[in-house]
Amino acid sequence: MANYRNIHGINIETVTSNPDNPANGQVWYNSTDQKLRGNAQSTVGAWASGGNMNTARKDTVAGAGVQTAAIVFGGSTPPVSALAETYNGSSFTEVADLGTARNALGGAGTSTSALGFGGEPPRAETESWNGSSWTEVSDLNTARKLAGAAGANNTAALAFGGTPPTTGKTEQWNGSSWTEVADLNSARISLSGFGTYTSAIGSAGYTSSPTKLALVESWNGTSWTEVADVSNARYQAASAGADNTSGLTAAGEAQGGGALAACEEWTGAGANTTREFDLS
Repeated sequence: MANYRNIHGINIETVTSNPDNPANGQVWYNSTDQKLRGNAQSTVGAWASGGNMNTARKDTVAGAGVQTAAIVFGGSTPPVSALAETYNGSSFTEVADLGTARNALGGAGTSTSALGFGGEPPRAETESWNGSSWTEVSDLNTARKLAGAAGANNTAALAFGGTPPTTGKTEQWNGSSWTEVADLNSARISLSGFGTYTSAIGSAGYTSSPTKLALVESWNGTSWTEVADVSNARYQAASAGADNTSGLTAAGEAQGGGALAACEEWTGAGANTTREFDLS
């Protein structure tokens, strides 16, 4: 039978106290505690304050980009807004407005190459951002608001879910037109999304009841597959991530109402854990 030494080429170290700075994956036996321990990379992070937006707004503002280079657009001040602002990691700068003021729209891409689509009332208009201005391009096939969104830039994006009525319809954007592809397994409204148009996650949301959902689905470019639920059922959450193997879902409204501060990390296979065995 294979043992630890056969597999790893070394024996488990015996110590009287835990190492001060153990390496990720390091295993040792603490003879004082009589416990076998291992160190795993922590998935816990922290939030810090950044610069405020120039114009406060609500009602599902859309966004795109990364922590140090992002764009936010639309929403409601009220009234419904066309304002767009870019973020450089420390401050926001107002840039060219959307062609059509709207809220509850979807957004995908980067701070210099983004797509905004849909909105309230259910609309099909799509606008493309090139870093300096917005241009109206081809409409969605299905007008919708409160849809999930994913995409790397203004030539490759994904729109899924939304209303009315509650839908699971998914569309891919190729830079010139939208094409309907495979539906979500669970139709829903106000879900969050991240990733690319071939590798994305659709998270949480609610049905027409409305019942908040914890359901998560993964997109592989062809079809949606249900994966592990988020711990907190929610809707109108904020999400970000590179593809369907890593991302974050934060905030939103919880089951029964009330705002959530909870942030959850998706690793594609569950969070890292530290195992401990009592040998006493």
